[in-house]
Amino acid sequence: MTADRVLLPQARQRYSPNQDERPVGCAVDLLVIHNISLPPGEFGGGWIDDLFLNRLNAAAHPYFESIHQLRVSAHLLIRRDGELLQYVPLDRRAWHAGHSCFGDRDACNDFSIGIELEGADDVPYSDAQYRELVTVTHQIFNRFPTITPERITGHSDIAPGRKSDPGPAFDWERYRAALSSPVVR
Repeated sequence: MTADRVLLPQARQRYSPNQDERPVGCAVDLLVIHNISLPPGEFGGGWIDDLFLNRLNAAAHPYFESIHQLRVSAHLLIRRDGELLQYVPLDRRAWHAGHSCFGDRDACNDFSIGIELEGADDVPYSDAQYRELVTVTHQIFNRFPTITPERITGHSDIAPGRKSDPGPAFDWERYRAALSSPVVR
């Protein structure tokens, strides 16, 4: 990574090889909210790091046998305690959305930023996660003015039938209301 890459100062930096340059001339104008837990429904530990850094041990858990060869990433991960990790600079393409469509545009990885929340569809997210998500979203708005509150969506919305995250436990109303309030850290 070079010094001109878009990195967030409060984030612990982790370099995922699962990234590349965005298409030339492609404006970043979408924010996608996801969730992840490894194994599913379990929080903490280094398994998400291992997945995004291509070092997930297939023998460590039966679920990992089916996913250890995936080459995926996200720009950011917000852990349950609010810790922020950055795997991909915001100006580069992370591999988070897969086959996806927003409006009439396919391949959302090309023009979006992906934020993973450590969580599960049916488990409420923590107050610390919402606080950090709002802070990070404001930073993204400042850096990418083409992303507005109307251009924030869930993974389930861009990959319907294939993905369900961030799930019914994510409080969109709370998040959107907090976005219109001043950021307090």
